[in-house]
Amino acid sequence: VQLQASGGGLVQAGGSLNLSCTASGDTFSSYAMGWYRQVPGEQRELVATISEGSRTDYKHYVKGRFTISRDNAKSTVYLQMNNLGPDDTAGYYCNAGKTRGIYYYPSRFWGQGTLVTVSS
Repeated sequence: VQLQASGGGLVQAGGSLNLSCTASGDTFSSYAMGWYRQVPGEQRELVATISEGSRTDYKHYVKGRFTISRDNAKSTVYLQMNNLGPDDTAGYYCNAGKTRGIYYYPSRFWGQGTLVTVSS
């Protein structure tokens, strides 16, 4: 599966962005999807996941501010980000994986990343 992420940009603190990741080449609905982010020099960290059945899960540092959703008809997963802060500045990457119970297992399929910059 190929993934194409978009929607990043420069926003002021307190603002919002909506990221998109569109898949092609395989059956999108058979994948769980995850959004990760990475700051240069640091490890990539998980932000949010949505299962094949659309159950969502969030890391504590974005819970209540970010919303992950999917549209299987459009083969697209979204990440609505509200109340952004400078600590949210990072490259954001989508991944097509699998869930087993409450756990998300990332695959080797990654989008190219989209940069989010939040100014204070």
